[in-house]
Amino acid sequence: MIVVKTPLRISFVGGGSDMQAYYRHRPGKVVCSAIDKFVYAIVKERFDDMIYINYSRKECVESVDQIRHDLVREAMRITGVEKGIEITTLADIPSTGSGLGSSSSITVALLHALYTYRHELVTAEQLARDACRIEIEILKKPIGRQDQYAAAYGGINRFEFSSAGTSRKPVTLTNKIKRRFSSSLLLYYTGLARSADDILSEQQENLEAAAKQALMDKMVALVDPFTAAMEAGDIEQCGRLLDENWNLKRRMASGISNSTIDQMYATAKSAGALAGKITGAGGGGFLLLIVPREKQNRVFGAMAGFRELPFMIEESGSKVIFDDRSYSSK
Repeated sequence: MIVVKTPLRISFVGGGSDMQAYYRHRPGKVVCSAIDKFVYAIVKERFDDMIYINYSRKECVESVDQIRHDLVREAMRITGVEKGIEITTLADIPSTGSGLGSSSSITVALLHALYTYRHELVTAEQLARDACRIEIEILKKPIGRQDQYAAAYGGINRFEFSSAGTSRKPVTLTNKIKRRFSSSLLLYYTGLARSADDILSEQQENLEAAAKQALMDKMVALVDPFTAAMEAGDIEQCGRLLDENWNLKRRMASGISNSTIDQMYATAKSAGALAGKITGAGGGGFLLLIVPREKQNRVFGAMAGFRELPFMIEESGSKVIFDDRSYSSK
């Protein structure tokens, strides 16, 4: 049996510039972080040649082509695992519409577990590239490339995207600054679950227009100042930049925000939050807030009607946490 643990992520500024519709014209940039909420992929050899898959549904099939779970099917095809296996996926957070990159984390976790099952050591870079290939090239999902890389590498990273590939620069914070920055971040569930595909498809189409490209240019221009503010421990500046990013993001596509989200955001800011944004494509999922420690009790009180998700920044990327292969792999 093999168990792989892969983190979810939050994105701060620059999100959307990791889509090909943007970075084929000019480089995209994103700064994001893995968090200590995870998905798990469990792979176990079977005595027979059947393929069992356990997720929100249960599948029992004879061949890879019969698998309905598209991420499992394509991960098995890429890794070359064909039969005689049981696969289970689990998640700390319900995966539908969370905005925390769960689909890409699951893809990375499946690839990592299946490669390990085949006795193949793979780098975070290969896991991220293969996950992008599955989701973007094979399944044609209207998504970008940051989620796969954030899940594979872990930690806080500044990613740059171009037609030539993806580059990564880890953001290094002192322990003191990391504790201060991490403790200023709050996540609240909006109560709205949504599929990101419609919003992302519209955003992808909009990125062909000069006006929307100009908006994204402004969001990309916030990445380096936000990174510098993080490294300096300037929470106030991080808040100003995140607020500017959110106001720009809301103009990228319809449905990114709505009356419920706007009210949540206004409530949090009136109680002392510096800034916030919806994680992921928008329309629902989680609201990320930057709140100085001394103002958090007021925000907790004002947001008492919403479910908070306590979390911390996660340094580790996808990793094998259990590997007991006393059997002969097929």
